[in-house]
Amino acid sequence: MSLVDELKSAVTPRAALLVVGVFALQLLFITSYVGALHNPKPTDVPFGVVAPGQAATVLTDRLEKLPGDPFDPRVVADEAEARDQILNRDIDGALIVDPRGRTDTLLVASGGGKVLSATLEAMVTKLEAANQRLVRTVDVAPSSSQDFNGLSAFYLVIGWCVGGYICAAILAISAGARPANRERAIIRLGALALYAALGGLGGAIIVGPVLGALPGSVAALWGLGTLVVFAVGAATLALQSVFGIVGIGLAILLIVIAGNPSAGGAFPLPMLPPFWRAIGPYLPPGAGTWAARSIAYFKGNDMTASMVVLSVWAVVGAAVTLVMSSVKRERTAERIPPEVPEHP
Repeated sequence: MSLVDELKSAVTPRAALLVVGVFALQLLFITSYVGALHNPKPTDVPFGVVAPGQAATVLTDRLEKLPGDPFDPRVVADEAEARDQILNRDIDGALIVDPRGRTDTLLVASGGGKVLSATLEAMVTKLEAANQRLVRTVDVAPSSSQDFNGLSAFYLVIGWCVGGYICAAILAISAGARPANRERAIIRLGALALYAALGGLGGAIIVGPVLGALPGSVAALWGLGTLVVFAVGAATLALQSVFGIVGIGLAILLIVIAGNPSAGGAFPLPMLPPFWRAIGPYLPPGAGTWAARSIAYFKGNDMTASMVVLSVWAVVGAAVTLVMSSVKRERTAERIPPEVPEHP
């Protein structure tokens, strides 16, 4: 055989296309992660201001005019209200001005991300120093001492996501797995649901009782983990049913390349560039990370939107998988020629 024939035999056109797809995913991976994480800086951080009378308006205006728009300030009635808004995840911090002294109080919540709380402390301390004032920092929702940089919730969700799309990929394209008809699609979704329940429980136990990395309800984390795994797995099955093996690559594109850097894990959402900040809450890693931190550090507050996002991924993924299995069955039936009756 000639070299050209050997090349065609070794690398089929289908393999070549898949390699090109992998090359594109590689470049997208680098672009997404470096683009999202190479230059974190706070932008429009929801921030409360508690001060007497006109001083609150003056301070709010001053924060609004800072270069780069690091704050999205709003006047808050008092310290109790500021604490409630932080615990409800409406704001990420608040400055309580003491008109009787020279030391003000900064409220932060490191449970939502240590990088953000440390950044707020540094910025507010610098601003206050310009007015010859001091700052006392109070952590309203502190992260666990076993949760370095507040990353445990993020890594937990990433583990659940990885399990979801790998399990779905194995169910869909493992050796001997036949294209899904309706019955096989139901069985695979059922197997995925069982795997999701076990994976959710395993992750919750590891980060809770075993490692002590995250506080909060193990049962709530179990439920969240089950939903995250099933949502990612169902989406992967749906993409595979529509696009074939290319759908697995699309699942990686959505979950790993787009979802992970925009999840608010390494850097909370207010520190991400606009594009990643916009898409993060609507992808499973971002929705899952937000919900996991809410369970661990914010008494389960402000989880509704995240749970709706994950539920939509789960329901739509399962529905598309079932619909495509029915469509494929009908197309297969149409291709089978009718039997010709035998004549004597």
